[in-house]
Amino acid sequence: MRAPRAAAAVDLRVKRVYETPDAADGTRILVDRLWPRGLSREQARVDLWLKDVAPSAALRTWFAHDPAKWEAFQQRYFDELQHQPEGLAALRAAIGSGPATLLFGAREPRYNNAVALRAFLLRPSPPRERHG
Repeated sequence: MRAPRAAAAVDLRVKRVYETPDAADGTRILVDRLWPRGLSREQARVDLWLKDVAPSAALRTWFAHDPAKWEAFQQRYFDELQHQPEGLAALRAAIGSGPATLLFGAREPRYNNAVALRAFLLRPSPPRERHG
């Protein structure tokens, strides 16, 4: 029996949706609640749009891409993600089949929900309790 692949081995990238699509992107997954302004579906070349894994409107508004709020934003966002099992399952299924890119529309490249979502997905799983 083969051991499960480590989360760090997943080829998961982050890219602004307005950047030119590339074959190396693999599965292109938009992780924003709103469609990017001024971009057609043909231009975006999005394979999957998962609104349910995007931060709530209230959290997005509170954060406003303020680097000083980054740590608190991530924690609040991770808490929200825990209540989206269906969206996370769809996302994990999509990224498990090869290279994938999480797409975001924000201008801020370092402090946005796609960066936080990638960190959430790649963090080590907590050890499971053994009953014996």
